[in-house]
Amino acid sequence: MAKVGIIGAGSWGIALAVLLRKNGHEVTVWSALEKEIRMLREKREHKMLPGVRLSEDMVITPEEKEVAEGKDLLVLSVASSYTRETARRFRPYVGEGQKIVNVAKGIEESTLMTLSEVISQEIPQADVAVMSGPSHAEEVGREIPTTIVVGAKSRDTAEYIRNLFMNEVFRVYISPDVMGMELGGSLKNVVALAAGIADGLGYGDNTKAALITRGIMEIARLGIAMGGKFETFCGLTGIGDLIVTCASMHSRNRRAGILIGQGKTYEAAMNEVQMVVEGVYSAKAAMKLAQKYDIQIPIIQQVNEVLFGGKSADQAVKELMLRDKKLEVSDLPWPEGEADI
Repeated sequence: MAKVGIIGAGSWGIALAVLLRKNGHEVTVWSALEKEIRMLREKREHKMLPGVRLSEDMVITPEEKEVAEGKDLLVLSVASSYTRETARRFRPYVGEGQKIVNVAKGIEESTLMTLSEVISQEIPQADVAVMSGPSHAEEVGREIPTTIVVGAKSRDTAEYIRNLFMNEVFRVYISPDVMGMELGGSLKNVVALAAGIADGLGYGDNTKAALITRGIMEIARLGIAMGGKFETFCGLTGIGDLIVTCASMHSRNRRAGILIGQGKTYEAAMNEVQMVVEGVYSAKAAMKLAQKYDIQIPIIQQVNEVLFGGKSADQAVKELMLRDKKLEVSDLPWPEGEADI
């Protein structure tokens, strides 16, 4: 049995807390929100996960020291915009070499750092890993079979975390490509906004398939330029996570996109979804990274212009459709003697 501290009591943190407790581990959950702590202590259930019960022996606390000190693993599950602040709060209570696995997805806009880089900067003594993949909290909490990936600097750390989480309904792979995993997990949220916008405009499956396949090409182009591996973008934390986020109504990014496609501002859409829409925060960072590495990301660029530039959603689609003619895969050769079309 391991001692695990869950930092962040949103739906994803609670789903993982329930999973870890069922695996036999001792679990302590931290939240900065008094209302959330009271809800979990009194009802033993998160309002976003109806029917998913917290065991009576699971501790819910507002004290950083109580959730962090002496734990074998810390699971950091807060929205990307709060990652730095939260990591800074916990730094005094994290021991040398203590393992932290970050399960949020995003890029810090002001620094263009991935979340594991932010955590490592704020808690330099920690052994920081990431966990990502196609995994809605609503389904993990109901024990619907799910596959996910743990990425870490060392194989030993990745295997240790895998062994704590893995069971008959939660399969865990491991990877050394932390950068590729984090970029796939962050940028897919922006493409999912585009997929939702297309849904809100009343477009169909053809459009969705185009956005998914061309979207993963954009993510991979930028990710490889930043040091990620092509194979990662073909896997669970790339195309796998993109598919589930673009297709599912569990996806807050898709749901917000639908509202934007129907004419609402991103602020109004986020208020209606009532959850953090990570794609909104990652969209600007993605454009800055694309400019830094001189990479074309036309879908993500159009999402930015709809979100922040006042462009109508239908005009953005028209501009995507009427871009310069391209080869689908630019480095595939034609047979000898054939002219380029």
